[in-house]
Amino acid sequence: MSRILIVEDEPKIAALLQEYLAAHGHQCTWIDRGDKAMQAFKAHAPELILLDLMLPGIDGVEVCKQVRAQSEVPIIMVTARVEEIDRLLGLELGADDYICKPFSPREVVARVKAVLRRAGAAGRPSIHGLELDHERHLATFNGEALQLTAVEFALLEALAQRPGRVMSRAQLLDRMYSDYRVVSDRAVDTHIKNLRAKLKTAAPDVEPIESVYGLGYRYSES
Repeated sequence: MSRILIVEDEPKIAALLQEYLAAHGHQCTWIDRGDKAMQAFKAHAPELILLDLMLPGIDGVEVCKQVRAQSEVPIIMVTARVEEIDRLLGLELGADDYICKPFSPREVVARVKAVLRRAGAAGRPSIHGLELDHERHLATFNGEALQLTAVEFALLEALAQRPGRVMSRAQLLDRMYSDYRVVSDRAVDTHIKNLRAKLKTAAPDVEPIESVYGLGYRYSES
């Protein structure tokens, strides 16, 4: 089962997508406004986003930019605007696929399956010995179970979703706390220290979380 976030302002279309995707084993969350998308993204950690281009609040282009600033989660853009410039714009922003309305729900299901397969998002993330299961809040490293707090799990998941890419403290704070509480960005350093200690217990000779001076942290690709 894959978690899918549907960002679509037309209830009938959203209901149709949910029905077909659920019938194929996917767990769907529906949001009808662009300005609610990031909150839902942080709360539900979807493995794929179906994103309409024309949305109230903020449009799909801006939502795509905000998601891509934090994550490489697959995005399929959905729109009634078929001009080539829109198609290119969607893909240049980092969308993984593009579907034009009207569409067949079966086509959407097939596209979702293909994109998830390409991205490796249909299963649990596995990055150089790290296994994460978001639904069950389970993490293992080097074959050893990690006893992580909710914040530590969110922090590790955020870094592991973008191996080799630097994430700032502000970006990590956004992923660690979904309730928008005011927290010093130095809180990230404290949680990183605790997280490193737990990873080292499982693999004493490996340091997967690297500090990048003046920028933030990244999960090592090596």
